[in-house]
Amino acid sequence: MAATPPICDFNWPAPDFSLPATDGRTYRLGDIAGENGTLVMFICNHCPYVLAILDRIIRDARDLQGLGVGVAAICSNDAAYYPADNFENMQAMARKHEFPLPYLHDAEQTVARDYGAVCTPDFFGFNADLSLQYRGRLDASRASAGATNLRRDLFEAMRQVAETGKGPEDQVPSMGCSIKWAAA
Repeated sequence: MAATPPICDFNWPAPDFSLPATDGRTYRLGDIAGENGTLVMFICNHCPYVLAILDRIIRDARDLQGLGVGVAAICSNDAAYYPADNFENMQAMARKHEFPLPYLHDAEQTVARDYGAVCTPDFFGFNADLSLQYRGRLDASRASAGATNLRRDLFEAMRQVAETGKGPEDQVPSMGCSIKWAAA
């Protein structure tokens, strides 16, 4: 089921976390934070919205890292009911696509709850002070990739954050598959 996150709650502070990554390390928010900002995104292995733009996510992660923005992706889906999103499959996906960023596993779903993540993909762009400045889409793609010349909303917003510490006032929310929550 498609879901859309709320608009950006400017200056909301980034919650800390400690999560295992597909590279064998454990990361805290401070390990990921960049000199000019931080992008935390919620993705998964099976969502058609993520898969449609995965190459663009990787491209933008590399380009943003070049601007001093730290980047990480988190998978929070319930792997018991969605085995494509289990840790082993996350590791395989990160290897196959040569992820240039930590791919973190939120098995308990506490980080997704702390962030208020709604869908995959859901992007949280913070400034150097770890205050939220962007909660929008990557570009105008949806469940299939749009044209290659689409405006790079996420990249442009995070470049602005890296340069000024402030995100754009006008943001178009992301859209994707709902987070797959475990039964209570």
